Amino acid sequence: MQTPIGSGFTAASTTDDVLDGIDLNGKVAIVTGGYSGLGKQTVRALRAAGAEVVVPARDVARATGELSDVGGVVVDELDLLDSASIDAFADRFLASGRALHILVNSAGVMANPLTRDSRGYESQFATNHLGHFQLTTRLLPALRKAGGARVVSVSSRGHRYSDVHFDDPNFEHREYAPYEAYGQSKTANVLFAVELDERERANGIRAFAVHPGSIITHLARYSNRETLRQGGFLDENYEPIIDPERGLKTVEQGAATQVWCAVSPQLDVYGGVYCEDVDIAAVHTSDVPDTEVLAVTPGAFGVLPYAIDRDNARRLWKLSEELLDLG
Repeated sequence: MQTPIGSGFTAASTTDDVLDGIDLNGKVAIVTGGYSGLGKQTVRALRAAGAEVVVPARDVARATGELSDVGGVVVDELDLLDSASIDAFADRFLASGRALHILVNSAGVMANPLTRDSRGYESQFATNHLGHFQLTTRLLPALRKAGGARVVSVSSRGHRYSDVHFDDPNFEHREYAPYEAYGQSKTANVLFAVELDERERANGIRAFAVHPGSIITHLARYSNRETLRQGGFLDENYEPIIDPERGLKTVEQGAATQVWCAVSPQLDVYGGVYCEDVDIAAVHTSDVPDTEVLAVTPGAFGVLPYAIDRDNARRLWKLSEELLDLG
């Protein structure tokens, strides 16, 4: 399954390209992180195709303001680091009786200094993976009700920085390294898609993980601008370099893969795969994590084998249930 299908799209394809001819009237979507960057472009694209879109946000006022130029979006309160907040949001949505056709888990943090949530969990693993794991599993009744739903987890080529450290996911017994923590959380996003698809495809739910490309957005706020320039992401004037073939994209190009995974009939018989450049990605030739952080690494395309390993995926699901006390 983890093999390119020749979608006909390219690294330069945009959300408009992948939505050409797609009608989402009558469909309901939830997009976390949907008020900035890739998430906002995803919301804009889904709305333009006719979908009803709900955007969960920790700061409802800010999100409402950021989305003032996108009509018809419902903003509701949700903090991915707060288990009670996740449950409350899910309860409100389920109480509406609506089916959920599309869930895009796009919110995330990257390479921030060590912080922990109220449970003591490392914030990147807790936000990027555990919060979305809880949200998705709580929304399963609505996803099943759709009779054909898609769950898209926004991962990253940064999954190559680290496998999941099952014995110490929260950096309690090893030195904290921001990009290693980010890589672990992004690997977790891929493994989650693998196991979710395995468990729920009989209920009409297909799951995908995506690398959108390297887009300089608010997500990179903890990254030094000089480091970004030296790594090949910014030019000599510290402006983002746009070169889709090397993964350096506009927001419209970056969001194309997650929108394609959310709506394309080309993927009706697929699931549990990692996608990039608007196609299913190839498996990377090495299973060794890449220690070259924040650089446009030649040949660093595809998914590393450990991120799609079914045993790892099952192990992560069990660990997540234990950490969230969902057993």
